[in-house]
Amino acid sequence: MARPRPQVPGPGQESVWDYPRPPALRASEELITVMLGGEEICETRTSWRVLETSHPPTYYLPRAAFVAGALRPARAHSFCEWKGEAAYLDVIGGGRVARRAGWYYPQPSGRYSPLRDHVAIYPGAMDRCLVDGEVVVPQEGGFYGGWITSAVSGPSQDAKSSFPNTSGETMSEGSATRRM
Repeated sequence: MARPRPQVPGPGQESVWDYPRPPALRASEELITVMLGGEEICETRTSWRVLETSHPPTYYLPRAAFVAGALRPARAHSFCEWKGEAAYLDVIGGGRVARRAGWYYPQPSGRYSPLRDHVAIYPGAMDRCLVDGEVVVPQEGGFYGGWITSAVSGPSQDAKSSFPNTSGETMSEGSATRRM
């Protein structure tokens, strides 16, 4: 597959193609809200964004910000060459269970140690995720948990379609699901 042609970022946007490899870790004070089963299961202004070349940001939310009973261990693991071994969680809200829809790093490697006690979730498995009141568009594919908002321009490496950008232009490229 050919590398997608990056969109030109609009004012105030970040391009996913400017994110580094290995991924950057950035603290965020954006208001993050997660809804599942018609209930708010998480709200926080303290999170971490993981920014990796060609992917929209993945948000890691403090485990303590989730309502009691919203996270349950799942029997799944994966490995990231940068962050280490991930363990998965079922996410529960309003009587609904989103299986293996969250993950965390019990012992994150090196510079990713701030991710300890933080959980990432697949926004597409939730009713709705919001960043500062803006509804998130989930990253396509079945593995990465990127959060697309108007603050990022793409397209991502694995996108079947492009991100919206402020110029109103869109692109469409092929798809390739990548593993951590």
